[in-house]
Amino acid sequence: MNNKIWYLPGPFHQYLEDVKALAKERGLRIIDANVTESREGEAHDVPEVTLRQTDSAPVLPSAGQGSGELHEVVGKLNAERDGLLRLIDAAEGQSELEHPGAGELTIRLFHALKSIHEGFETLTGERDNLAEEVASLRTEVERLKAAAEPVDNAEKIASLKAQLDAANVPYRANASVESLEKAVSELPKA
Repeated sequence: MNNKIWYLPGPFHQYLEDVKALAKERGLRIIDANVTESREGEAHDVPEVTLRQTDSAPVLPSAGQGSGELHEVVGKLNAERDGLLRLIDAAEGQSELEHPGAGELTIRLFHALKSIHEGFETLTGERDNLAEEVASLRTEVERLKAAAEPVDNAEKIASLKAQLDAANVPYRANASVESLEKAVSELPKA
């Protein structure tokens, strides 16, 4: 049998060396020793590898030892969860946004949501102010349009009457704009 299998406990990133490159150099195939009990075809001349130094994760005390600490940790986690649920309800509009009181994550989330809420209130206020200003400007434009039309007609009438007076053409004093325009258009071209 060909002994070309390197049984190495995984995960392979836990080693300082590039174990895949080492295996390729020596013509070995790596199999995770944690997932198989068989050592069939195991190579005897395998490279030496070194485990990386890792920070160990904090270990919670078991129920038998320091269970008071465990209950305290579980209590804090439950309080944090409850605070998060209340903040989610507030974000969904099901309740008022209130300070959670405890828990680093819930307090950070509260401040973020409060900032967003205040931003929306500011934008809503600005939108309402702009809507009022738009309505006011539209009213002003309509008022100016209505006021401008008679002035335009008066100027036009005065201009038409001046042309007719210059040509010594008689017209009624209360003649309409249309009749004055017709009379001007019938003037002989000089």
